[in-house]
Amino acid sequence: MTQPLYTIADILAATGGSSDLAPDISINSISIDSRELGPDALFVAIKGDRFDGHDFVDKALENGAVAALVNRGEGERRIVVADALEGLRDLARAARARSRAMVVGVTGSVGKTTTKEAIRVVFEAAGDTHASIKSFNNHWGVPLMLARFPQAAQFGVFEMGMSGPDEIRPLARLVRPHIAVITTIAPAHLEAFGSLDGIARAKAEIFAGLEAGGTAVLNADHPQLGALLDEANAAGVTNIVTYGEARGADWQIVDIQTAADRCFATIEHDGERHALVLNVPGRHMIANATAALAVAHLAGIEPAVALRALAGFGAQPGRGQRTLLGPSEKPLLLIDESYNANTASMTAALDVFAAQAAPAGRKVVILGDMLELGPQSESLHASLVPAVTASGAERIYLVGREMAALAGALGPTRVAGHTQTAAEMADIVLDDLAYGDAVMIKGSNGVGLAEIVDKIRKRFEDS
Repeated sequence: MTQPLYTIADILAATGGSSDLAPDISINSISIDSRELGPDALFVAIKGDRFDGHDFVDKALENGAVAALVNRGEGERRIVVADALEGLRDLARAARARSRAMVVGVTGSVGKTTTKEAIRVVFEAAGDTHASIKSFNNHWGVPLMLARFPQAAQFGVFEMGMSGPDEIRPLARLVRPHIAVITTIAPAHLEAFGSLDGIARAKAEIFAGLEAGGTAVLNADHPQLGALLDEANAAGVTNIVTYGEARGADWQIVDIQTAADRCFATIEHDGERHALVLNVPGRHMIANATAALAVAHLAGIEPAVALRALAGFGAQPGRGQRTLLGPSEKPLLLIDESYNANTASMTAALDVFAAQAAPAGRKVVILGDMLELGPQSESLHASLVPAVTASGAERIYLVGREMAALAGALGPTRVAGHTQTAAEMADIVLDDLAYGDAVMIKGSNGVGLAEIVDKIRKRFEDS
């Protein structure tokens, strides 16, 4: 018989809650969304920025939830605790405490979700794996993913994000990783930190949760490596592994070759050379995959197993996913980079697009604001001119107030359109795009460029 994720008795023991539910009732999934409930679900009524889950408890129970974890309200099938979000954290602590899995935590300014996915793919080739979904990496996403951690899993991979100081530390102490990966440091959320060194120190908060004898896996290809090493030393981390193109990296990337839809590299480690082949383009993707190789080695997974798994690894929605729409003889190529953006990821995406030919038409870019860059925002947006130029884009569309700096630097003759909102831009580009074009869309998630992606998909799939 399959072991349940929890019983009601387990939940009461973990949270200190009270309930009239039978203690042997099984719970096999946990949700904070009353519309998305798995089998034998526990609905957790947390209060968010826009909604309070307590307003949806009845709907969740109507939709099939077995029970609801709440901190107020009366009725059947409730588990009452002092605070529902803290109750979720209690479940996360309980799940982590009982687990015997190899646990990896991933953070960084750029590439953390893709790196997490690459590690997941490698771990799944070796055993039962649990990983964070989407970008559930904040104060509720991390405990939710941990609370869902099956006791039988052999591997766990959890992403941790931040928008300000002292946000990763409590998450890391929940996750308690055996391996802590920091992908790179770049000007994301620069407004909250003031400098790249400030961002590095905040990312290094992950070391606060690293298990005794654990290992830090660090990207060596950025100037803040020294700051990360100092923070690791201050935290008592003695096992450090580096990766990247930098000379002397423990997992050194050499002989990179990129094509429009794939890339290749040789990875040198401890006197051995490994041929890495990826079904996605981009030097940054090679770096993400190399982090996964380093983690696999630390977890005792043979390089051949990891390399085979990575050969089938693909880009995720919003992070470089490529889709051909329409007739096979003359499709529209849609490259979806709409989830996030800072100067490092924007430059990397434009570099990949430079190697991409349009199927039978023009190259088009739609670029949205890079948010939370603080006083340097104007200069950082304007600094994209060389990358935009090198991309070979024939039509350049810009979305958002901050993109005015790039529009000014490019000049009016080079910018096909500049709007303040994604909704305004959607109508413009839908009238301009045609089968045969290649279009890349990239910007910070808050700009809402996913709306343009969805409308392009619908228009060119259905036409």
